[in-house]
Amino acid sequence: MKDNSVLMSAFKQALPIVLGYMPVGFAYGVLARKSGISIDNTLLMSLIVFAGSAQFIAVGLIASGASALSVIITTFIVNLRHLLMSAALSPFLKKWTKLQLAAFTFQLTDESFAVHSTRFANGEMHKGETFLINSIAHAAWVGGTVLGIFSSTLISDVKPMGLDYALPAMFIALLLFQIKDKSHVIVGLATGLLSTTLALGGAGQWNVIIATLLGATLGAAVKWTRN
Repeated sequence: MKDNSVLMSAFKQALPIVLGYMPVGFAYGVLARKSGISIDNTLLMSLIVFAGSAQFIAVGLIASGASALSVIITTFIVNLRHLLMSAALSPFLKKWTKLQLAAFTFQLTDESFAVHSTRFANGEMHKGETFLINSIAHAAWVGGTVLGIFSSTLISDVKPMGLDYALPAMFIALLLFQIKDKSHVIVGLATGLLSTTLALGGAGQWNVIIATLLGATLGAAVKWTRN
């Protein structure tokens, strides 16, 4: 595969992530600066940590005066899901070197996992394209953070801007790439309806976890009956 075609393919696959990361990274940059975190540390967190939910949680904890140990333990627990994501992709990466695995897992996020799980399952194992997708996504997050940092003095509150919808919209776009047949559509709609019903019924944030588990079980049952 030629370099230009690899770059274009990687950018095309990373585009939904970019469109989600820019506004959410922007919101993080604004909130971090509003919480009193220095420009250098705000930027370094996006460069070194690169974990959206963990960064937002860390900002909230730091703003509340939590200790460094509390921040570290909390963000560690939040990111434990990466063990499951890495385990799911590990069968496809057996021939990679330790250095390549370290570089790949450093930039592995929920969104890039969704892209790579589909690519790897389809036999698309081009390493250059894989790292380009991760790097483009990372650059978008850092770029959004930089914009947020420089805009923090002009914005008093990011909530009215509706930036929190960027991540759900991004996941919807990524989900579309993984739909292969009608059963996927049915399971997706059923899971979304269940999550909404649970939320309206007072399940709180547990609605997502419960609906995901039941939806995955439904999907596995449908696949088993068809086989």
